[in-house]
Amino acid sequence: MGKFDKIDELKKLFDLYRPLPKAALKSLQSAIAVDMTYNSNAIEGNTLTLSETKVVVEDGIAIGGKTVREHLEALNHYEAIEYVESIVDDAEVGEDTIKNIHYLIMKGIDKEAAGSYRIANVIISGSEHVPPNHIQVPAEMEKLISWYDEAKMYLHPVELAVQFHFKLVYNHPFRDGNGRTARLLMNLILMQFGYLLVIVKVSERVKYINALEKASTTGNVGDLLKLIIEYVEESFKKCFFIAGIEIHNSE
Repeated sequence: MGKFDKIDELKKLFDLYRPLPKAALKSLQSAIAVDMTYNSNAIEGNTLTLSETKVVVEDGIAIGGKTVREHLEALNHYEAIEYVESIVDDAEVGEDTIKNIHYLIMKGIDKEAAGSYRIANVIISGSEHVPPNHIQVPAEMEKLISWYDEAKMYLHPVELAVQFHFKLVYNHPFRDGNGRTARLLMNLILMQFGYLLVIVKVSERVKYINALEKASTTGNVGDLLKLIIEYVEESFKKCFFIAGIEIHNSE
């Protein structure tokens, strides 16, 4: 069985039931948005729990003992997901989209750098990878978009999204917020090809970071691709459960 066969089968089944009932779709989107916001921020060190994240983004209630930044990270990421969902049908994956997503993630947190490429070199703690010189960033991002425009014609959509995620993190174009931006762009690409939002889990942070490190130092994205394929499968199964769609396991 090929590495994409199972998710290809799940997507075919998903396509048969499009469009989903509005109630099921709303329930799914709300649950995923909160879950994704919690996990994506927690990967980067935010200490809000899942339930606290839900209270902050859905009820607008501040959590005692948590920093202003942690609250803003939750609110900003949730808004960025809404933005990504709103542009799925008509936005191109280009530099403007990348900068817009980054701006939403970092607004109110880093006013000077939100939505702007870094103007200094960076060292990533705990990584052997050294991102490109800041002077090279604009050219590297142009190369990334050119690669994407060509690669989308022949790569499987999930591999395309994973490769884009890796290449953006490799370039590290922003001073901060690169991981969250890359994960949202990966999801934008997946949704543009008819897939659902996927959640990189903080519980598997070490596996995820190690996969990125391996890709950055060897060029081999196999571990990262395997991990995201698992998440794609999980997102379909969660959707089917909420929508009451039965899956007949052929294994």
